[in-house]
Amino acid sequence: AGHTSTVRLRALVSGVTYRHPGLLAKIVSTLDVLSAGRAELGIGAAWYEREHRGLGVAFPPIGERFRRLEETLRICLQMWSDDDGPFEGRYYQLAETICSPRPLQQPHPPIMIGGSGEQKTLRLVAQYGDACNLFARAVPEVAHKLEVLRAHCDRLGRDYASVRKTILYTGPSLDDRGVEPFIEEMQAYGALGVDAVIMRVA
Repeated sequence: AGHTSTVRLRALVSGVTYRHPGLLAKIVSTLDVLSAGRAELGIGAAWYEREHRGLGVAFPPIGERFRRLEETLRICLQMWSDDDGPFEGRYYQLAETICSPRPLQQPHPPIMIGGSGEQKTLRLVAQYGDACNLFARAVPEVAHKLEVLRAHCDRLGRDYASVRKTILYTGPSLDDRGVEPFIEEMQAYGALGVDAVIMRVA
């Protein structure tokens, strides 16, 4: 944040289990102020059990992690709104949802939800997210996931076009097959409406 002026700042993505939602909202808000409005919240239901066990972090069953994720999204949105009242959830209770400093971006820093689960993750994207990040193993699979997301948006009255679509590319590297096949595959993702491809750099 201190050495750049245009780079967007976001974890891809933080597990919901790692930080209390109230502190997470304040962390992202503070980064947004320090970066002059370039912070984003990247979050998912968490998956890496070994890391949780290794660091002594509780790793609840998957159903609970998703319920915690939804409460966390609701808390962050409430803290970034004009509503500083209490939040009473199943897992989190906040007496006041005061957020200081306030984020610069309005109505709030963008929220990216990571994962490809059709029943829960993509429904949460449609309901709360500004962007999704899907695991990209093949073009037909991503096409199917985007159709599921579109259906969730339709059911919730959400404009599908307002969701930024990104993928985490997990296919063969350029070294393995060359540039041209890779470009063709990226064009196929672009034709599906994918806005950005995120790659692992060795």
